[in-house]
This record gives sequence, structure tokens and C-alpha cells, in this order.
Amino acid sequence: MGVVYVPSKHALNDDDAWQVVKDAGAGMLVIDTPNGLASVYVPVVVSEDRRTMWSHLAKANPWWQGVGSDTDVLALFLVASAYVSPTYYPSRLENPGVVPTWNYVAAEVRGRLTLHEDPDWKLNQVRGVTSQFERGREPEWRVDDMDPTYREQQLKAIVGIEIDVLSIEGKAKMSQNRPEIDQRSVQGHLAEGSLSEQNVALRMNPPQ
Repeated sequence: MGVVYVPSKHALNDDDAWQVVKDAGAGMLVIDTPNGLASVYVPVVVSEDRRTMWSHLAKANPWWQGVGSDTDVLALFLVASAYVSPTYYPSRLENPGVVPTWNYVAAEVRGRLTLHEDPDWKLNQVRGVTSQFERGREPEWRVDDMDPTYREQQLKAIVGIEIDVLSIEGKAKMSQNRPEIDQRSVQGHLAEGSLSEQNVALRMNPPQ
């Protein structure tokens, strides 16, 4: 697999890239199988040292059957995405050489996969993922509140996923290549648009 193209002005440091993963909560896992590329979209939990990610998927999903003893995985995370029209650039009135583009914030993690069928491993994983996303809710739903028989049935229906993290790269393409007047205009236009566009506007940080 190749490496994502990240110009220096768009590159995120590792802390910010991992924040993208946290903000996204779930990502697209892509693997190469004998039958071609295969993907699955799953929530993830990241270890404190950021060396490992954990997840699970339905056993009925054939994706996991493409995982071998040394399978590489590309995990893709996207937290902001919006079209940018050239009409948002005031500078075009003096310099008309402009084209449409796309603003986005994303991260990709590369790693190696291990599958888990052990019931205790899977139980700890679903505890971790539900605790992560239930935290702060009232009431907070807990795996241990489930009927034990039903919980056991559900655990039998999933496959655990462990990813040994090899690298992470983050990218924030947010009009940094445009003059300050254009950056502010793009942010203003997107702030008045759809929820997706507003999300991009909130993440833009034009020069002060």
C-alpha cells in the first residue's frame, strides 16, 4: 500500500491525527484479499499508548474471512468534509485563475490485523467500546447490565479485531493555500451552509 499525499501545510502532528480518530469514533478498515479489496466500517477503541486499536464485527460479515496470519490494514477516518466553490474567493476578482476544491480533515492508520474468537477477549472489547461512547450519558448503558444468556449469544455472533498500529498520518486541507481574505470568506460561506459545511467552518482556523 502507498502513503497518503500530505503537503507540509496540510499535515497534522500525531496528537492531532489521533484526535481525528477519537472524534470520528469509527473508521473504514480496508484490506487486500484474494478476491480484491474489502472494507468494513466499525467503531474503534485506541489503547493509551496508541500502539493498538480494537474493534469487532458481525460474524455473518464475510470481511473477516479475508484476514490471514499477516494481513495489513488501512484504517480511514474522516471528521469534516465540504465542497469549496471558487465564488467564495474574493481574490478571484483580481486573480481569476481559481478552481473548485474540497476541504476536509482526515487521518489514516496503517497496521496489522489479528482476529479474536475468545469470549473473554470479546467481552472486554465490547465493554471498552460501549464505555467509551456511553461515557457522560445519563443513564449510561452497560454491557454488564445485559441478561447473561442474551449477552453470551451476542458475543458468539461477533469476531474481535485487534490492530497493531504501524503508523498514523493526519491531514487538514482547509484552504491554507489561499490568501487570508479567501480563507475568511470560505469559512463564512460554509458557516451558513449545511451541517457538514458548518462542521468544516468550525474546524477552520484562518490567520488572526
